[in-house]
Amino acid sequence: MRALRWDGSHLTVARAAREPTPGPGDALVRVHLAGICRTDLEITRGYLGFRGTPGHEWVGHVEAAPDPTLAGARVVGEINLACGACPACAAGLGRHCPARRVLGIAGADGAFAERLVVPAANLHRVPGAVPDRDAVFTEPLAAAFEILEQCPQVAGTRAVVLGDGKLGLLVAQVLGAAGAGVTVCGRHAANLVRARALGLATGEPAGGADLVVDATGSPAGLAAALALVRPRGTVVLKTTVAAEHRIDLAPAVINEVTVLGSRCGPFAPALAALAAGRVSVAPLVEAVYPLDEGVAAFARAATPGTLKVLIDAGA
Repeated sequence: MRALRWDGSHLTVARAAREPTPGPGDALVRVHLAGICRTDLEITRGYLGFRGTPGHEWVGHVEAAPDPTLAGARVVGEINLACGACPACAAGLGRHCPARRVLGIAGADGAFAERLVVPAANLHRVPGAVPDRDAVFTEPLAAAFEILEQCPQVAGTRAVVLGDGKLGLLVAQVLGAAGAGVTVCGRHAANLVRARALGLATGEPAGGADLVVDATGSPAGLAAALALVRPRGTVVLKTTVAAEHRIDLAPAVINEVTVLGSRCGPFAPALAALAAGRVSVAPLVEAVYPLDEGVAAFARAATPGTLKVLIDAGA
């Protein structure tokens, strides 16, 4: 089996990687497409000390599963592999299970491979109307919808999204569809043009926002967000970086700002939004590389201003 492997120093294409072996309750999935996100790039910079096959945004079809009715189904999958037995899991918070592994990020091989193993319970069927190139965005789009779970009253608010990259443009579309007045702030002219083509407002950052989302992918994002949010407003952190944060938190205290960490989100509304065309993801695809050119795909994805780079695991 071919797989993209990270050993802590080098990213390589292994053409004789070990085939994944499903355990009890697991499904074996043939990967169609997988997307490179900021977290994948940060892994190659030391984030979480991961070793193995990265990749957690994917779409594929089931080759084998405990439920035979899943065989052949086109699916996407949630990334947290929880123990199912601890208090967090009992409370429905498997994404915060202290013993969890995370697909392609912590303790479990991911989707930059021809096949992967994932718990069958994590799988979601892809509606027939959603093509693979849209379905591969389900995981990051779910992360955008998580903001609505954490901040349900966004209608009528003034929101600023810091970052004109892949996740920032998804977040801005989700917040706008929920009734927020959204401005996307970024540094890449081409991406801001795409944002406007999606019907999103762009502009220079201005203070007094009710809600500021940091999707910059930069350690400086939190400080920038705190400078823009109004007193008693909310800052949502979507940035994951390997670098250390050094920041003066006095503004958060003085202005009584609510700071929310925000990570994974619900797949159902993400798939529904894709099926209904309420979120547009096709304009975010920058390039598609075959798996054998996975190292080049990462290099392209790391170029500033690049939007979504996909890896075709069947090519």
